[in-house]
Amino acid sequence: MLLLALDTATPAVTVALHDGASVIAASSQVDARRHGELLLPAVDRVLAEAGLRLDAVTGIVVGVGPGPYTGLRVGLMTADTFGLALGIPVHGLCTLDGLAYAAEGSVADGPFVVATDARRKEVYWARYADSRTRVTEPAVDRPGELDIGGLPAVGAGALLYPDTFPDAREPEHVSAAALASLAAERLAAGEELEAPRPLYLRRPDAQVPKNYKVVTPK
Repeated sequence: MLLLALDTATPAVTVALHDGASVIAASSQVDARRHGELLLPAVDRVLAEAGLRLDAVTGIVVGVGPGPYTGLRVGLMTADTFGLALGIPVHGLCTLDGLAYAAEGSVADGPFVVATDARRKEVYWARYADSRTRVTEPAVDRPGELDIGGLPAVGAGALLYPDTFPDAREPEHVSAAALASLAAERLAAGEELEAPRPLYLRRPDAQVPKNYKVVTPK
C-alpha cells in the first residue's frame, strides 16, 4: 500500500504519503488564497522526499470537506485526475474526521467537537465520541446558535470563537498525515471509505442573477 493523501478544504494545503505502516513524507502550508498554486508542488515535494515516483502510488485519499467551494474543488479535482491517470482508487474522507483523528493527543478519550472556519461568521462542525467516532453529521451554523455543553473543541473555528468554544485546543488545521493514517487504518480493517464527493453544505456565493434582462437580439 502506498497512499497519497491531500486536503484543500481549509486554509491548509496539505499532502502526505503513507506506506500502510506509517507516514513517510508530508507537507503542509497555510494559505487560503493559493490552493491551486501550492498543491502540485507539494505533491512533488513529498514524492521527492520519499524518493518515489507518482506511478508508485496505489491509492489516493482526499479530504471531502466540508469546506468553501473554491478551495475544496482544487483537491477533489486533483485527486480525481490522479486516479484516472494512474488507474487507481480514489477514497474520500471527511476533513473533520481527519482533524478529530489528529486531536487524539490533545483531547482526552471522551466526547469533543471539531469546528473549522466556514467564513460568513459561521463554522463547519461535528461532535465526536472519541478521535475515531463521529456521532453527528457535519453541519454549518453560526457559533452563537450552538450549545456544545462546554466540551473541548479543536480546529480553527473553535479558536476563532472562544465564547462558544471556551475549551478550544490544537490542532488548528487538518493535516494530510492524519488523513492518510486514518484511511490506512480503516482500509486495513476492511472498511469502505467515502466516495470522493464534496461536502459543501451550502450554495456557492456565485449565482445566476434572478430576473435579469435579455439583451441579445431576437
